[in-house]
Amino acid sequence: MKTIQADPRSSALVTDFYQLTMLDAYYREGTTQTAVFEFYVRRLPQSRNFLVAAGLEQVLEYLETLQFTAEETDWLASLGRFSDGFLQRLRTFRFTGDVYAMREGTVFFANEPVLRVEAPLPQAQIVESRLVNLLHYQTLIASKAARCRLACQDAQLIEFGMRRAHGSEAAVSASRASYIAGFAATATVEAARRFGIPVVGTMAHSFIQAHDSEVAAFESFATAHPDNFTLLIDTYDTERGAYRAAALANALRSQGVELGGVRIDSGDLEALSKRVRAILDDHDCRNARIYVSGDLDEYAIARLRANAAPIDAYCVGTRLSVSKDAPSLDCVYKLNQYAGRPSRKRSAGKASWPGPRQVFRQLDSRGKVSRDIIACADESMAGQALLHRVMANGARTFSAPALSEVRDHCTAQLASLPDELRVLEPADHSPVEISQRLSELAEQVDRQER
Repeated sequence: MKTIQADPRSSALVTDFYQLTMLDAYYREGTTQTAVFEFYVRRLPQSRNFLVAAGLEQVLEYLETLQFTAEETDWLASLGRFSDGFLQRLRTFRFTGDVYAMREGTVFFANEPVLRVEAPLPQAQIVESRLVNLLHYQTLIASKAARCRLACQDAQLIEFGMRRAHGSEAAVSASRASYIAGFAATATVEAARRFGIPVVGTMAHSFIQAHDSEVAAFESFATAHPDNFTLLIDTYDTERGAYRAAALANALRSQGVELGGVRIDSGDLEALSKRVRAILDDHDCRNARIYVSGDLDEYAIARLRANAAPIDAYCVGTRLSVSKDAPSLDCVYKLNQYAGRPSRKRSAGKASWPGPRQVFRQLDSRGKVSRDIIACADESMAGQALLHRVMANGARTFSAPALSEVRDHCTAQLASLPDELRVLEPADHSPVEISQRLSELAEQVDRQER
């Protein structure tokens, strides 16, 4: 299915006000030489052993199309806070910098730069808020989805989170991020249209309630969707619903109509799925799949799998789209160098590393991640360099990959994690090391600051 991109442009005013006040000051004093900023996550949530990079495509769309419209600059003028000269600069503003980034779908760890911007300081500064906004959410959801993928093993995962996502952009972004991490389909129609993600859906309990009986509702839906239909069976009594679904399937089979599956949305999913599987099998519906939904996450999936619940597909919603156990990441976008001079923040608990950086990934003989070394960007080191130039002078250096390619890359990345990082429990160590040269540079910068 062809991917359809929506209009990527969002208002240039989707930013923090202090970005504009700093920009004004930079222009006034001529502080416009090249700056280096990096996006990274300071520390992982306690329940995360790794994260999955996502959102790069939306970042590049944003940077390519960023501009201030006349309407936006007129509104800024109405505030009486900015000079005519500054507003005129905004009217001709374009991003002309270089961007280096990890591929979407790449597994990464704390303090590793995921994206680096090298651009005139006003340009590199003004994009901070939106870049963090775009990268944070999709990385958050892709990382949660990856844990679900590891927990469910070979079962299917379907994204059901739109109605509880924090707005329409979040709903569509969550579908994209979860698909990258290994979900098979989404229930969000716009995500399917925009990104080519397979779309699925059955019925709501209201459909059952709107009919005189559960049987009548089942018959109506099967008539409307005879191609491998799926029925929601827990509106009244799950086991009785399973019997009725099996009876309808047998009645329609002679007409070439097959029951694709049943969905259970409540109750003891382990016990009910086992009982429903037995009912379907006993009534010659062995090919009908069992879908479950309702407050699922990686922990619930892992318990169901451990207890051999005969579930074919897990429909994960709220706890994925809000990443309930870890609803935010301690991610930042920090200045590492200006006008060729490395610098770093030394605030307690928020210290950063100086200069442009690179991450070198080293694998063991089995192809598993052995260690990541965070080094200076111009160092030569064994291993695979994870950051690549993706934008030069404000233009992409490569065509956007198909989302299926990004998904395949993420699958390979998850497979490369050592066993101790693939579990849901917190690991007792991180595979990240700092190069000697980067450590020495930090000490040098600190001496100069003192």
